[in-house]
Amino acid sequence: MPLTVEEREAFLAEPHIGALSVASGRPDRAPLTVPIWYGYEPGGEVWITTDRASRKFALIRAAGRFSMMADHGTRYVSVEGEVVRTGRTAEAELRAMAARYLPEGQVDWYVRHAAEIFTEPVTVRMRPRRWLSADLTMPTGE
Repeated sequence: MPLTVEEREAFLAEPHIGALSVASGRPDRAPLTVPIWYGYEPGGEVWITTDRASRKFALIRAAGRFSMMADHGTRYVSVEGEVVRTGRTAEAELRAMAARYLPEGQVDWYVRHAAEIFTEPVTVRMRPRRWLSADLTMPTGE
């Protein structure tokens, strides 16, 4: 069954690992699909951080859009939309993303070592335009 608007936004706001897909730009290749950390608050934009030198960023920039799916067992939310803003990732954004996914004691370490992970971190923000969602959980008592 599809999730309500409130349910799908609340689900996407939880810290699931996303699967990002973006057109490869080649007729002989399927879209690039990779796991990714993401941020989202209900009613807002989906945002990711990546390396400016990455293939993923080059494809997102060329396509001007991407899709992302988050799932947890029998529930999923998929969202697609256009890129509305990109920019150098601020330390506060790195810290917020790390705090979303890592235990509290690892956040400072992650932020300190981000320079080893990214040559030039960039934040990409996408405005959700199309949603797909479902909850396939069997009701109890049936």
